[in-house]
Amino acid sequence: MARKVSPPKDLKKPRGKKCHFVKFFGTEDHAWIKVEQLKPYHAHKEEMIKINKGKRFQQAVDAVEDFLKKAKGKEQNSDGKGDSKGKKTPNKPLKILDEDDEDLSALKDPSEKDLADSDPEPSTIERLGAGPGSGFKWESSPVKDDPHFHHFLLSQSEKPASSMEPISKRLKIIEEVTGSTSIQAADSTAINGSITPTDKRIGFLGLGLMGSGIVSNLLKMGHVVTVWNRTAEKCDLFIQEGARLGRTPAEVASMCDITFSCVSDPKAARDLVLGPSGVLQGIRPGKCYVEMSTVDPETITELSQVITSRGGRFLEAPVAGSQQLSNDGMLVILAAGDRTVYEDCSSCFQAMGKTSFFLGEAGNAARMMLILNMVQGSFMATIAEGLTLAQATGQSQQTFLDILCQGQMASTFVDQKCQNILQGNFKPDYYLKHIQKDLRLAISMGDMANHPTPMAAAANEVYKRAKALDQSDNDISAVYRAYIH
Repeated sequence: MARKVSPPKDLKKPRGKKCHFVKFFGTEDHAWIKVEQLKPYHAHKEEMIKINKGKRFQQAVDAVEDFLKKAKGKEQNSDGKGDSKGKKTPNKPLKILDEDDEDLSALKDPSEKDLADSDPEPSTIERLGAGPGSGFKWESSPVKDDPHFHHFLLSQSEKPASSMEPISKRLKIIEEVTGSTSIQAADSTAINGSITPTDKRIGFLGLGLMGSGIVSNLLKMGHVVTVWNRTAEKCDLFIQEGARLGRTPAEVASMCDITFSCVSDPKAARDLVLGPSGVLQGIRPGKCYVEMSTVDPETITELSQVITSRGGRFLEAPVAGSQQLSNDGMLVILAAGDRTVYEDCSSCFQAMGKTSFFLGEAGNAARMMLILNMVQGSFMATIAEGLTLAQATGQSQQTFLDILCQGQMASTFVDQKCQNILQGNFKPDYYLKHIQKDLRLAISMGDMANHPTPMAAAANEVYKRAKALDQSDNDISAVYRAYIH
C-alpha cells in the first residue's frame, strides 16, 4: 500500500511509461510504479484484508489508517482556515500495489519539502503538515538480490561502485505481473518469505540480544539451524520453533556446514573456538566458520588462522544494529575473509539483515565495525551531555529534543534514545558494557595506527563512569546517568 509523493529533484521519470513515484506504508520504500498497477485504497481495503493475514500487511494497514486519522484531524482543524480564496490544497490518493510488485529501491530524501506532490490530480487525503511526527522520513534500505537485499562488494583496492552509483541507476520500474489476484504491502526485509533458504546445515552459537533475533529469522525463513548457548535454557524457545540442539560448540561445528558465532567480546570469541569442546575440535576440511562478534582485528586474524589451519573456511561478519533491528531482520552485515563463504551465506544474510557489505581480507570488517561503534558511542555520550546541560541551565529537555528532531541531526536513533532517557527506560537494546568495550578497542586500534582518537577517549571515560554506577547491563543510553551523579 502506498501514496504518491514527489521524487527527488534529480531523479527523472522513466521514459515511455506512465507512472507515479510512491512511498510504501509500513516499509518507507519508494519506487516508480506504473499507473495501471495502482488501485484505490478504500475500494479494495476490505477485500485485501480478508486475503492477506501477514504481519507486514497488517502493519501497512495500521500505518495507512493512522495517516488517514491524522489527515482527517488536520482537515477538521483547518476548516475555515484555508487560503484567502477559501480553497483547499489538492490531496494525493492512497494506492494499493499488487503482491508481486516488490522490486523496490529505497531513497534518502534530500529535503522535507520534496514530500509535497506537485501533481494537480484530485484526491481524498490531505498531506500532513509540518510538525513533530507529521511527515514521513526517507530511510535508506537498499534492495536485496531476492530482490529485497543488496550486497555491497568493497575492498581496499577497489572503488565501491555498487554502493556509489546514482539513485536513478539503482531505481527499477516495477513490471506488471498479469493474473495477480493478491495485494500486499511491499517489503524491504526478508520476512515476506521470498527467500529460498540454503540447503546447507546452519549452526549458531550465542543467543544474546543480537543472536536471538538472528536465529529466529533464520528459522522463519526455513533454514535448518542447530543452536548452542552457554546458558542452555536460552535454547528452549528456539527448539520449540524447530531448531536442533547442539551439546557443545565442537558438536555444532562438526554437525553443520556453516557455523555462526555471536558472543560478547574477544575473550569469549577465543574461548568458543579454542577452549574445551570448542569449535576448533569440530572443524574439518570444507567446514565454514563465521564470526559475527564485534572484536578487534587481531582476534579475527588469530581465529582465521586456526580455522584455516584445519582446512576450514573463515568469514568475519559483525553486524551493525540493535536488538530491535535484529528481531526485525534489518541488520547491516559487514563481512570480510573467504569470499566463497560470503556467497554461501547469502540466504542467511538476507534473512537476518537488510544489507551486507563484503570488505575484502579478514580484519577489515572488524576495523570498520569498531569505527562505526566508536562514532555511535561518542554520539550517544554527547546527546546525553546535551540533555543534562539543558536541565542544569534551566532549559526544558523535551523542548531540546523537539528542536533537535526538527534539525539536521534528526533520526530515529536520536528520538528513541532521548525519549527513553526522559522516561527513565534503560531496557537494553544494545548493552552499555558492549559499547564501552568497542570504544576501548577502537582507541587501541587508533594507538596502533598512531592516529588520535580524543573524542572517543573522552566518551570512553564517561561510559567507564556509567559502568561504575552499575549501568553495564542497561542500554547505551544509560550513559546519561554518568552525568547526573
